[in-house]
Amino acid sequence: MLDRILVVFSQVVTLFLLMGVGFFLAKKEKLTQHGVTECTYLLLYLVAPCIIIESLQVDRDPALTHSVLLCSAATVGLYLLYILLSLPTFRKQPQKTRSVLQFGAVYGNLGFMGIPLIQAVLGERAILFVVFVLAIFTVCYWIHGVILMGGRDSFSLKNAILNPGVVPLFIALPLFITGWRLPSMVNSAVSFLADLNTPLAMVVIGAQMARSDLLSIFRQPRLYTASAFRLLLCPVITALVLLPLNMDPILYATMVILGGTPTAGVTSMFAQRFEQDTPTAAQLVSLSTLLSIVTLPLCAALAEVLSR
Repeated sequence: MLDRILVVFSQVVTLFLLMGVGFFLAKKEKLTQHGVTECTYLLLYLVAPCIIIESLQVDRDPALTHSVLLCSAATVGLYLLYILLSLPTFRKQPQKTRSVLQFGAVYGNLGFMGIPLIQAVLGERAILFVVFVLAIFTVCYWIHGVILMGGRDSFSLKNAILNPGVVPLFIALPLFITGWRLPSMVNSAVSFLADLNTPLAMVVIGAQMARSDLLSIFRQPRLYTASAFRLLLCPVITALVLLPLNMDPILYATMVILGGTPTAGVTSMFAQRFEQDTPTAAQLVSLSTLLSIVTLPLCAALAEVLSR
């Protein structure tokens, strides 16, 4: 188990070194807020769809199909459980702060942090499962997250379905189901773009953290509570709930690690869009990301021990 912790820890440290590049560039004003916005757009609307399309071009068999269906059903159930558990939390906080903390406790950084880590620790096969988890995650925060932050009047079924986490599936699922493949030249271009995810996502996260007051975030108990929910409670619940299902070990480890990813960057975006407590959102993203350097290796170790 110690070996596994060290392996994951080394991968997490590598990701944090890449974040350090973004942090340094932002502090030196070589990577501006406008540049970070453009990089985020590139990740969401080009790189992430390429990952989805590339990952679903695999040889499908009954066992893999079963694992994908089990992964999808389990993800829906887990998000419903996370949401229910978050309802009684942070009741003493002002409404605008409470909505941000509840959102940040439920939704992890699957795209920017989860995909690079799973890729590094579990390999390309695991990314197939991440794709389906990410699609359900996206639908959930466009429904529950929007209602939580903006109220029922802000909900849009169109946005819940037609978004960068779901639309690429309309292209990729036929490839997965039929076994068709993109032409080799097109597939090579898709693969090259998908490879941008790890370095570019980490640089973006580092640049975003550079704009937070890192000293002040360590003095706010409410941020620790929300981080503990996201980094500790969610992966433990995931590990225990999924244990009786006898999942493929790679699928099980993937879901436990994704369950322990730090607060999603979309927390800050939604807080700003719906005029909630934006500073708290940014601080929670930063604190949970910093703490994850310790908790993510523990999540991976927990997954490995229980999957045996």
